[in-house]
Amino acid sequence: MTREMNLPSVTPTTVLVVDDSAVNRRSIAEILDGAADVRVVGRAADGEQALQLALSLRPDVITLDLEMPKMDGFTFLRILMSRQPTPVIVVSSYSAKENVFRALELGALDFVAKTEHKPDGDFQRIGRELLAKVLLARTLKRGVFVTRPKLDSFSGTDSEPPRSADAQPARQVVGIASSTGGPTALMQIAARLPARYPNALLMTQHMPENFTRTFSERLNRRSELRVREAADGDEVVAGLGLVCPGGRCLTLEASTSFAAPKARVWPPTAEDRYVPSADRLFTSRARAHGPKAVGVILTGMGDDGAEGARAIRDAGGVVVVESDATAIVYGMPGAAVRAGVATHTLPLPEIAEYLRALR
Repeated sequence: MTREMNLPSVTPTTVLVVDDSAVNRRSIAEILDGAADVRVVGRAADGEQALQLALSLRPDVITLDLEMPKMDGFTFLRILMSRQPTPVIVVSSYSAKENVFRALELGALDFVAKTEHKPDGDFQRIGRELLAKVLLARTLKRGVFVTRPKLDSFSGTDSEPPRSADAQPARQVVGIASSTGGPTALMQIAARLPARYPNALLMTQHMPENFTRTFSERLNRRSELRVREAADGDEVVAGLGLVCPGGRCLTLEASTSFAAPKARVWPPTAEDRYVPSADRLFTSRARAHGPKAVGVILTGMGDDGAEGARAIRDAGGVVVVESDATAIVYGMPGAAVRAGVATHTLPLPEIAEYLRALR
């Protein structure tokens, strides 16, 4: 006689799809409903309807188009995050890059980029990315997501801040790795560093091509650092932040005599599990500066940076990871902690203060 096993049922992740295009709503809903552990509980054609459904249905995740009638996506985000903070994944066109980063600053979790000319043919790619990011909501620490600061409350501005024209060699070069939740975390760090910052930042944020330049320009406007997308051969000087271009990898080349070290931008190889690769950046940092190497791992899914962090630790350098108290996604920081390669585990505001005091 066989006994029936009572297997635990998996509660599906509930999703509200918001898009003013009926075709897009149907396509996104069909893709998500096709997953066994996802259930679309509502569809909305504008921000007003979306807000009503969000407050009544209380979905786990919302997919959001920003350009809508009656109430646009930005107004929707402001109201939603003040009344019922919910993970939001923006689905936006490649041409609306500034809008994407504005939405992230208002509290959106992540984004998926779509092409304008052939959206139907692009939906298979969009669907895979969107489904992965929707399922990521299962791993979010709701308390961290609800209480994280929004950039509207920060002092950064969209005007160009005054900066020193002097280009002195950086005393320290800090490698920073981040993925989901990273753009706002990087913005918060950069906003707290002074104009005459004696160090330099090299940033590998997992982000599609064509978005990293816009992101670096926004970082530049919202901080007193000079920030730009990295180009091969850039001298790494004090007060400079370089963002790895999407689809490429960034490394540091050691300086000779008193010259500044140089940034190198490379195409990815078969060995790069993530692109941009934090492991490659951190390993190059260890080779270039040994015990003076500093690596920082912020929020993000996956384990990129853990092996590179081991190289920094083996060289006698320092690895700072964001604590689970503030990391929206504890995947990357947690992987470094589990690997035993973290020197310091700090909440995000303390990481910013650590970097500010670094000499």
